[in-house]
Amino acid sequence: MSEQDASGTDDADEPAADDAADPSSDDGASAAETTADEWDSLDDVAEDGEGDAGESFEAGEDLLERVAATDDEQLANEIASLRMRVDSLESELETREDEAEELESKLARTKADFQNYKKRMKKRREEEKQRATEDLVERLLDVRDNLKRALEQDEDADIRDGIEATLRQFDEELQQENVEAIEPEPGQEVDPQRHEVLLRVESDQPAGTIAEVHRPGYEMAEKVIRTAQVTVSEE
Repeated sequence: MSEQDASGTDDADEPAADDAADPSSDDGASAAETTADEWDSLDDVAEDGEGDAGESFEAGEDLLERVAATDDEQLANEIASLRMRVDSLESELETREDEAEELESKLARTKADFQNYKKRMKKRREEEKQRATEDLVERLLDVRDNLKRALEQDEDADIRDGIEATLRQFDEELQQENVEAIEPEPGQEVDPQRHEVLLRVESDQPAGTIAEVHRPGYEMAEKVIRTAQVTVSEE
């Protein structure tokens, strides 16, 4: 064979070698992508702690072979890409940690504000209750003054009118506090929630119904605060 033929043959083979070394070729890109996938696979095995040790070893050997067969420039690019990915994940993790810390801080402030709100409302209710009680006592003092004046009259004086007027005044004060008397009529059915049966007596009323009211009861804002004491007709 002539030197020209040998030279020509060598020249013809050179482009194929260049293509194999070209990092931009399809085979090179595919190898880089495969290497990235292999790194991910090994990361998953290491993180999960799952998978057979033999499989992990074989995967490591296969990865080493691929790394050895990969062009230095491609390998450098792949490592740079992986580093960028790690940096991105670390940055994202740091952002999430900052957000979690901020949310925990907001939650703590919200809890503190709610506790302070509950304390303020409790104190306000106590103050309102105290003021309402003071107002009622002040009005009842006028009733007491009228009763005392009636008793201070001469023994021969007729104090009935004064007592009746004072009683009406007292009832008016109770009405202002939404207090109503429980005074059932004879013959009505007994309501255990509102009536207290003292005893059963002979009566003209139907058997088992109220015969007489011994002591009136009272309810405030539809809540019974004292039951009425009644007698019931015998059956």
